[in-house]
Amino acid sequence: MQATSHPDVGKVLLDGDTISRRVAELGQEISRDYAGRDLFLVGVLKGAVFFIADLMRELEVSCEVDFMAISSYGSSTDSSGVVRILKDLDESIEGRDVLVVEDIIDSGLTLSYLLRTLRARQPRSLEVCALLTKPTRRKIEINCQYVGFEIPADFVIGYGLDFAQKYRNLPYVGVLREELTVGAG
Repeated sequence: MQATSHPDVGKVLLDGDTISRRVAELGQEISRDYAGRDLFLVGVLKGAVFFIADLMRELEVSCEVDFMAISSYGSSTDSSGVVRILKDLDESIEGRDVLVVEDIIDSGLTLSYLLRTLRARQPRSLEVCALLTKPTRRKIEINCQYVGFEIPADFVIGYGLDFAQKYRNLPYVGVLREELTVGAG
C-alpha cells in the first residue's frame, strides 16, 4: 500500500514496496551470515524502530533486541559530533554477536562514538546494518556490513526518519522540501 506523498515532501526517494523488498533481502543476507548463532540486535532510537521491526520479521535466526537512544544533533539537520547516551542497553553484550541497526548513516560521527562504546563492552562480534547511507556526507569512515540504500545528501524523512520529530510515520522515504529546513540550524 503506497500512500500519497505528503505536501512537505519534495519527492519520494524510496517507495514502500522498494523498501520492503530490500529489507527482505537484508534479512536473508543476515540470516545466512549468522546461521547457527544467536544474534543480538541493537536498535538506535527513535529512527530505526520501523526498520528494525520489519527486519526482525525477515530474520530466520534466533535473535534478541534491545535499544539505545543517543543524541548528537546540535541543529536539526547537521550532526554536532557531541554525543550523549539517553537510554542504554538493558542487557550485557559481552561475548555476544551484536548487530547495530541504524536508520541512516550521515557524517558517521555519532555511529563511530556508539561503536567505540559498544566495542568496549567486549562483544564477540560487532557489525552494522543501516537502511540508508549518505557516503558524500561522511566525515569519518564507517564499516557498514549491511546497507539498504546509498542515497544523495538530501535531507530525508519518513519510514522512521524525522524532522523536528515529525514525518516518521510516512510509509516511504522522501526528500523534505528544502524551504522547510532553511533556518532550522
